[in-house]
Amino acid sequence: MRFDLFHTRVDAHIRKAQEYLQQANIARLEHQIAADHHSALASMYAQRVAWLEQELSDSVSRFGPSLRGIVSTPADGAKRGPESIMTLSRTQRAGAIDGA
Repeated sequence: MRFDLFHTRVDAHIRKAQEYLQQANIARLEHQIAADHHSALASMYAQRVAWLEQELSDSVSRFGPSLRGIVSTPADGAKRGPESIMTLSRTQRAGAIDGA
């Protein structure tokens, strides 16, 4: 009888490597599905932004100059960070609420 405690078992390593390969393929597939989902969401929100901007633009043109200072310029997908945040002064907010 031979004592094989410190010898490697090739078949066990091959099975474990195949198991790792299967797990990696499943994880890759799951992440690809998630990426496709997020891409679809980004596209949907881009369409929503364009639609809302058009609605605001139409409303401003219909109701005159009282709302013109409130409507921002169209959203730019490349803008990021604090400089892309638009705030309204207290008088602009009050004017928008009173005009509604």
